[in-house]
Amino acid sequence: MLSRSCFNILNLDDYSGGGDLTRIPKVVSVSGIISDFEECSNGETQESDAVSSVNQERRIIVANRLPLQSYKDSESKKWCFDWDKDALVLQLKDGFSPDVEIIHVGCLGVEIDPLEQEEVAQLLLDKFKCVPTFLPLDLMNKFYHGFCKHYLWPLFHYMLPFTPNHGVRFDKATWQAYVSANKIFADKVMEVINPDEDYVWVHDYHLMILPTFLRKRYLRVKLGFFLHSPFPSSEIYRTLPVREEILRGLLNCDLIGFHTFDYARHFLSCCSRMLGLDYQSKRGYIGLDYYGRTVCLKILSVGIHMGQIQSVMAQQGTAKKVMELKEEYDGKIVMLGIDDVDMFKGISFKFQALGQLLAENPVYRGSIVLVQIMNLPRSQGNDTQEVQREINEVATEINRKYGKPGYEPIVCVNGPVSFQDKVAYLAISETVVVNAVRDGMNLVPYKYTVARQGSPDLDKALGLEGSATPRKSVIIVSEFIGCSPSLSGAIRVNPWDINQVSEAMFLGIGMPDSEKELRHEKHYKYVTSHDVAYWGRSFNQDLERACAEHYRKRCWGIGFGLKSRVVALGPDFRKLSVEHIVSAYNITNSRLILLDYDGTMMPQDKVDKTPKDEVLSVLNSLCNDPKNLVFIVSGRGKDSLGKWFSPCERLGLSAEHGYFTRWTKSSDWESCGLTMEFDWRKIALPVMKHYTEATDGSWIEQKESALVWHHQDAGHDFGSWQAKELLDHLENVLANDPVVVKRGQHIVEVNPQGVSKGGVVENLMETMRSAGKPPDFVLCIGDDRSDEDMFDCIASSVANHSLLNTAEVFACTVGQKPSMAKYYLNDTFEVIKMLKGLSEASAHKLPKSSHNQTLALVFEVFRELSLRCFSFLANFSSQA
Repeated sequence: MLSRSCFNILNLDDYSGGGDLTRIPKVVSVSGIISDFEECSNGETQESDAVSSVNQERRIIVANRLPLQSYKDSESKKWCFDWDKDALVLQLKDGFSPDVEIIHVGCLGVEIDPLEQEEVAQLLLDKFKCVPTFLPLDLMNKFYHGFCKHYLWPLFHYMLPFTPNHGVRFDKATWQAYVSANKIFADKVMEVINPDEDYVWVHDYHLMILPTFLRKRYLRVKLGFFLHSPFPSSEIYRTLPVREEILRGLLNCDLIGFHTFDYARHFLSCCSRMLGLDYQSKRGYIGLDYYGRTVCLKILSVGIHMGQIQSVMAQQGTAKKVMELKEEYDGKIVMLGIDDVDMFKGISFKFQALGQLLAENPVYRGSIVLVQIMNLPRSQGNDTQEVQREINEVATEINRKYGKPGYEPIVCVNGPVSFQDKVAYLAISETVVVNAVRDGMNLVPYKYTVARQGSPDLDKALGLEGSATPRKSVIIVSEFIGCSPSLSGAIRVNPWDINQVSEAMFLGIGMPDSEKELRHEKHYKYVTSHDVAYWGRSFNQDLERACAEHYRKRCWGIGFGLKSRVVALGPDFRKLSVEHIVSAYNITNSRLILLDYDGTMMPQDKVDKTPKDEVLSVLNSLCNDPKNLVFIVSGRGKDSLGKWFSPCERLGLSAEHGYFTRWTKSSDWESCGLTMEFDWRKIALPVMKHYTEATDGSWIEQKESALVWHHQDAGHDFGSWQAKELLDHLENVLANDPVVVKRGQHIVEVNPQGVSKGGVVENLMETMRSAGKPPDFVLCIGDDRSDEDMFDCIASSVANHSLLNTAEVFACTVGQKPSMAKYYLNDTFEVIKMLKGLSEASAHKLPKSSHNQTLALVFEVFRELSLRCFSFLANFSSQA
């Protein structure tokens, strides 16, 4: 598992393609802040090569299907098109300002002759502002029916193909078709996009790697994605052979939307387990730090189009259909189901629950009718045929057992059924039953709630006495579908538990009218306030917020193929140039060099932490220069550091984050002067032992000044979870003790107050100033959170002029990540390479007296630090 602080980004390339080239900064080899934009000859900032032909705001909506209905004119034999008013990607435009231009990219759903494609494409662009993607029939079958519907969709709904007869297994050919189709979609977006101005909103699991193609082409593209299906748990998702490619595709977006927190939580778990990414929640927003970019998560279920359903309810044809149904089911209690015919809708479970209800309550035989509208399946296959066969068998058996002449308890209405007729069925039904075993969202309960609210015409058809009549509805909903969390008044059921569903039906039928009215009122308020317009507007606002920082960062594209991504860094954060630091090194005379050890000079993944001869040689060479004061500043214990660096006579060591200091090998270890009792250890150690016993793979490191709980060998998720719990536990029990509890990379550490690497830096610089040798060159290198204290101290010293105005300062982190440092090196190899460059400059023709000069400098600084420590102790004792 990789840590963000250890990512190797050696393949850093300056590329973006096309008109975005002017935004890529040149290689930085000198200090100073380089502007993110090129300067024009007239002194103005040139923001892009691509000039928009219009000033109108645009949103590019990309989905598998265009929101169009296609048919051929019988006379002219030409293709004709109309808007598909039921399409979600068309309805969401109500959430945008009328000034925003909407462009749709997607497939038509019909095969267009290649000779007609150009003409059709022009017609759709001119009349509908739609850009069609013409996929060859073979590619469409492999992409949609092969990979999407028969492999990816079942897997995202928690069905694994354990046997060849139980689902479709991964097929490289269909995956390649998926990639090819996504590339075609991306190419169509590139034909119309103005990357500096337009926002792109991609929809659903058919296009999860499209963001990678767009981000590779335009590094700062403003890109959102919404997943309309469930996102499975990491245990299911990790079975995908192309799991990393899909994850990185989603992470190439700026905003990722999910219907529920459960789906988002599963996505975060996958990112943590498979990519080593951690998330942060701040002021209600969830964000993932991904190579310097913040990928935001949006959790909001989609709503219905209120205008559409209300207009259908106001039509005379709807009222007429309601009257027909009311007469047909007069005296009956009608329960309704509207589902696609697929393996996840739980239709047969619903029928079995009704059968059990009738078996246990004979009084309801002849009075309860379950009307099941079955929409046409979206794809054909053996699984669909098996589901249809099972549905027919269960319905036939229940109707045989409990039916009689003129009465059938289950009425199956085979689709297609018009939306108008569905609204009529919803209006007359006492209860709606949505019993899916897994479903991304399902809007049937929302539509049912609005239909039950009624309209003047429907009220008349239903025989209700005016608009003041209280409305009532009962919703039975599976806990495994996306709309369930938003329906707080619904009866939630486990669809796999036939007894529970049957009991829910019984409860819904016998519920008092006052209870039904209260539940209906609660649902209606939510549905009307969280319609599709609200959903679209909210997502658009969050997408704009997520992209607000795009042009304040410098971006590079890295990686190859479907694993490509973008590194986004601050304008003053750059790679440390060896040539530049050597030139500064050569012109300075009082140098302070501070080096972390683990992760900086020694790779984190090494088991044997003993420094190599090469490292010791470089350090000795730097220490031999009389102008240098070199320190290893580490969290390691003093015994380990003393043993490892014993060959370095003049190297200074600061152990346990600065609690112990040794100036040379021949000098004694000195504590930092914070003389205190360690009674807190009696409290902290039993707590840590408890967590160690409960967390397999964890262990405790007992230092002289600190206690450290390590969990790098524990399970990733469980270890991180336990670390959070331990951090909270220790902060509570040690709240009144003079200690600081910190969480680091795979550790939780308790340190005495006032002990930090930042304090080491401050003391060393003050001691050098007191000795009359203020540093005019400071180099500080580290890789983790504890080293940020050193960077922060150095930045403060620069800001308050504690350092000389002419001082050359190089705060450098290892790995490209957010940091207080202004420079970075990719890994420990580059750190050693840079130090070699300094040592060669330092060792070049040193005078013979250099040894004595070095010792004189060290002892002079050591004497000054000792005096400061004794003074501090005296003051501390008097105050105590």
